[in-house]
Amino acid sequence: MSKFSFDKIIVIFTVVSAALLQLIDTSIVNVALTDMMGNLGATFEEIGWVITGYTVSNVIMITLSGWMSAKFGRKYYFAGSIILFTVASVFCGLSHNVWELVVFRIIQGLGGGGLLATAQAILVETFPREELGLANAIYGMGVIIGPAIGPTLGGYITDNMAWQWIFFINVPF
Repeated sequence: MSKFSFDKIIVIFTVVSAALLQLIDTSIVNVALTDMMGNLGATFEEIGWVITGYTVSNVIMITLSGWMSAKFGRKYYFAGSIILFTVASVFCGLSHNVWELVVFRIIQGLGGGGLLATAQAILVETFPREELGLANAIYGMGVIIGPAIGPTLGGYITDNMAWQWIFFINVPF
């Protein structure tokens, strides 16, 4: 088994962190929906768009990831996706009504959609064949952990702080 160079460790850390943020954010919101409804004065049908808007925009961008990477370059597209995702997260937390939140969640989904597929492609591009299995295993652990800790983390944050903080936790990462 070969040891990864420092540069490759940074690549793994970066792509796993980005994928983890996107996956946590997909599931973290679900536990805060009732708090959002009460705080924003939204109906059950209206608050459902917070999840639906994110999911639809995310899926659209996942399918466009290859084309966007080819058009803008994989590194720039990945960095742009992280920036868009993070900025939209801040605006989600600052939303004053449900429709603002829906719009910013759609934008967040556009940024998040580019993260998973592009992260995987960066790994394949960076690691030689003999190191790729271990790199993919580390990435896979991050992909599995994200949806598992999202609801627990979301519940903890919502109970001990406020629902807005489920979006603000993305900023430092």
